Amino acid sequence: MRLHALLLAVSVAATELAAQDPNGPIPPPTPKFEVTIEKDVMVPMRDGVRLATDIYRPVGAGERLPVILMRTPYNKNTYGGATTPARIFAGQGYIVMAQDVRGQFGSEGTYRVQAADAQDGYDTIDWIVKQPWATPNVGTYGCSYLGETQFLLAKMRHPAHKAMIPQSASGATGPAGGFYTNFGTYDGGALTLSSIFGWFSFAGHRTKAPATTVTGVTNTLKIDFAAMLRTLPTATLIKRAGAPDSDFEDFVTHPPADPYWDAVGYLRDDDRFDTPALHVNSWLDVTPEQTLYVVNLMRRNGVSARARDNQFVIMSPTTHCGTERAGNPVKVGDRTFGDPRQPFYQLYVDWFDHWLKGVDNGVTNRPKVQYYVMGENAWRTAPSWPVPEARPTKYYLTSERGAATRTGDGALVLTVPKSGTDRFVYDPADPMPSRGGTICCTGNPADQPGIFDQSDLESRPDVLIYSTPVLSEPVTIAGSVLATIYLSSDAKDTDLVAKLIDVDEQGRSWNVVNGIKRVRYRNGMAKPALMRPGQRYPVEVSLKATAYRFAPGHRIRLWITSSDFPMYDRNLNTGGDNVTETSWVKATNTIHLGAGHASHLTLPILPR
Repeated sequence: MRLHALLLAVSVAATELAAQDPNGPIPPPTPKFEVTIEKDVMVPMRDGVRLATDIYRPVGAGERLPVILMRTPYNKNTYGGATTPARIFAGQGYIVMAQDVRGQFGSEGTYRVQAADAQDGYDTIDWIVKQPWATPNVGTYGCSYLGETQFLLAKMRHPAHKAMIPQSASGATGPAGGFYTNFGTYDGGALTLSSIFGWFSFAGHRTKAPATTVTGVTNTLKIDFAAMLRTLPTATLIKRAGAPDSDFEDFVTHPPADPYWDAVGYLRDDDRFDTPALHVNSWLDVTPEQTLYVVNLMRRNGVSARARDNQFVIMSPTTHCGTERAGNPVKVGDRTFGDPRQPFYQLYVDWFDHWLKGVDNGVTNRPKVQYYVMGENAWRTAPSWPVPEARPTKYYLTSERGAATRTGDGALVLTVPKSGTDRFVYDPADPMPSRGGTICCTGNPADQPGIFDQSDLESRPDVLIYSTPVLSEPVTIAGSVLATIYLSSDAKDTDLVAKLIDVDEQGRSWNVVNGIKRVRYRNGMAKPALMRPGQRYPVEVSLKATAYRFAPGHRIRLWITSSDFPMYDRNLNTGGDNVTETSWVKATNTIHLGAGHASHLTLPILPR
């Protein structure tokens, strides 16, 4: 998804402090060269628009050097997510180019979110390889928006695009895999409300900011997020908040599979690739599932052995764009997990050294998949994803007296139970409040990603709770978590929200992963269909991918409810247009259990 402009503004300071703090991030390699910067070189595109580009040059490294390109909407002059890696890579003997995307800061043209990024990236590389100081070997680098521009470029297959390191860039998936995330606007067909409202308010507007603005946050609005996000209609939130003009209204009023998104060119399953890539993401980022899908997509659709055989991925235990900044221990919300640190920047230099300079440094001998198991607090490796030894295991939902609230007797069992039902009432006027989880970029200090105690929310009557007995042995999962729910409702449309919980010895409930499915999209994002009252439908809710160890003495728990607000917009239950309507109805939602309609949770369990 989008790079949280506030999140990495401190990355320069963090890098400098790392060398002083033995428990801080591992610092980048010592520079080999002094670096000079040529400011605001105007690089022409095919339509005559010129893009402002800073060129970082290593003094004395040679007359012709490979180039690393970063393209950002957050101001190349001040944004730490561009300036810090630019100095790191230039100090290792690369020419580095940091470029304002079209219509932002020093660049000419009109800004539309990612609409021109594939073509502009291609044209920039065309310009690079014609320069007397550049070799025909170009790499790309960057996190979130800066990573998504790499995917849009990669499918263009410029012959000089020899290597890439996209980080936290899963918002680039469109039709690929049926996800239709579309810049992270959608998850399971629901709007990622808090994230997109925050990002468009503070970083994604069309009003061109002066080049002296820090990280693109030109907006000084004092917004009461909690109050603002509860107002309707959703479509005009930005306008009513007084924020500058942006693509927000266009984004939220076009459904996930609408042809509107085709013009941007988000990834499809028939795209082809020819660029080796080191993919980096985190378990508490917005959509780690999509990153892992794209790794396989680029491997499967590589047009050369070089591309097919050189897709690598690292999955860390942090939040959005936090991999390199993690300390010992790493804190994710209110939970801490071991020491996940690695010399990531050295790895990135080695990656580019191999592909852009031809250095035989063994970087391609590393495991194809490296992932951190939270709770076990250890890195593991695998030759592919899904992890070959993981065994999908079904836990069936059951209850005798009813599963509503933590006082119910909802259980997760390994054998199909007898038939039954559980039900709850979802009222859009009183949605389940979000707390932590896979979220980013909100701009709101109250909406933080990560793992937090959810215990007090379990007394709400609109949540069904199913738990295993206390574990006598550890259970470790690595892979995609899926809830298959048989649902009937008296509403034409509603949402199903599933949340995987780790209940510790003190009875505290910690969120692990979460997911949502807007039920009208149960047959796919391109095939919306309303429900008939009382008819039973199977609905699959992806809780995303993770790697997590449930300790002995803990319990595995699953929540089922119909809202997670403001992480996601509220389903108004009318079957109409959620983003333009202002009225709602309550929904009585029934979960079916047992033979023939056995709602269940599927966990990818690793052998002990």
